[in-house]
Amino acid sequence: QLNMAKKKEAFLQEFIEGPLQFKPTYKFDLYSDVYDTSEKKRKPAWTDRILWRVKNLCQHASKEAEFPEEEQTISVTLNNYISHMSYGISDHKPVTGTFGLELKPLLSDPLVTLNPEGEWSAEHDVLISYSAVPEFPSSAWDWIGLFKVAFRHVNDYVTYAWVEDDEISSNKDSKQVYMSAAEIPDMGGEFLLCYYSNNLQSIVGISQPFQV
Repeated sequence: QLNMAKKKEAFLQEFIEGPLQFKPTYKFDLYSDVYDTSEKKRKPAWTDRILWRVKNLCQHASKEAEFPEEEQTISVTLNNYISHMSYGISDHKPVTGTFGLELKPLLSDPLVTLNPEGEWSAEHDVLISYSAVPEFPSSAWDWIGLFKVAFRHVNDYVTYAWVEDDEISSNKDSKQVYMSAAEIPDMGGEFLLCYYSNNLQSIVGISQPFQV
């Protein structure tokens, strides 16, 4: 049924599934490995499935400054695709997939170069200088975030500044934005600055680590 749907539904055609090398996962009697013994006696089926697709990040580049097509930036390998027959609290058996991901850089050089200016502390407003390559597709929704060095996700920022709303100076070589002292963490530590591009939906520049 799924394979037939993939032939008809355009949005499913880009999705990939691993080989079904486990028994149908539906429908079981509760707390057993026995298929349906009720009056309906439903036929076993591979109801629980895992499909995936890799989004082409180049599609997010703005039309005004599109980048040339790159090779696929994410390589996905399915390591295993299995059911777990020991679980019996449902008439379905759970299915899991384990994947390996290889992330390739979109560009060899950063699109944006960032630097914290002067000494950073929670006692005064601080400045950030940055410069971008000429073809960079900037947006009013771009922002620069302050992150702890060990951050794991783009939403792990401590605070951020909008590159346009918080800009205080600009010339052909670089721009400056400020962060309010009220937003700088009192406890200090080692931090990074990251430039987030709304058009590319990713971080496109990271500063060297520095102390607050």
